[in-house]
Amino acid sequence: MKNNLRVLSWLLPAAITIAMAAPAGAQDWTWRGRVGAADWMEVKGVNGTVRAVAHSGSEIEVEVTKSARRSDPDEVKLEVVTHENGVTICAVYPAPRNREENNCMPGSRGRSNTQNNDVKVDFVVRVPRGTNFAGRSVNGAVTITGLTGDVKAHTVNGDVRVTTSGLAEATTVNGTINASMGRANWDDVLAFETVNGAIILELPEQFDAEVHASTVNGSISTDYPLTIRGRFGPKRLSGTVGRGGRELMLDTVNGSIELRKRM
Repeated sequence: MKNNLRVLSWLLPAAITIAMAAPAGAQDWTWRGRVGAADWMEVKGVNGTVRAVAHSGSEIEVEVTKSARRSDPDEVKLEVVTHENGVTICAVYPAPRNREENNCMPGSRGRSNTQNNDVKVDFVVRVPRGTNFAGRSVNGAVTITGLTGDVKAHTVNGDVRVTTSGLAEATTVNGTINASMGRANWDDVLAFETVNGAIILELPEQFDAEVHASTVNGSISTDYPLTIRGRFGPKRLSGTVGRGGRELMLDTVNGSIELRKRM
């Protein structure tokens, strides 16, 4: 599952910037809308958490709370960008002095330099059945639970927790990844990566993949029988589950790896 969002300039309307008045130190902002059946709803923050939960309604509901100790929450805008692969909502911070303006773009693109701005932007997203969701932060946990569409979760400093009956992928740097997904028919390569933290991944009882797992300070365990290829040991493992084919990458440095059957 790859993020191949190609934004065509003629498909991109002007970003919608919305700011709502609220008491000093905390602000609320909301958005409601839909994406196509195969498209993605994505939220991108810098400082703050992303939490997505299942929702019985037909519309996506996004609620944002902004807070700060010394910076001005009014300076951080929420931008909504519609593109060929869905909708992306970003927390856009004011540009640091003598730097290029920050901007909102889908996927890993865009600019989000905060330079000592301590505004915290927390997202809560209610996701209808079947909707694909991507949550991104830099300093904050990403928690996505009970979804039925495909999920992408990325942060740098924070834990990642994902449960979906669709596909999932997750990365962090300083944090644990705990993911459970109900499908295992991804294309090419699926990766779960961290540096300082464990990886716990639940998959369907039967799936086919070439599994590559690696840790430096930790152990590796699996509920699945593997046909081992080449050298293996307690810190590194490569083997085939089922008929192989697609690749599953599980990599950490300081943490253990557990590959579990989803019951």
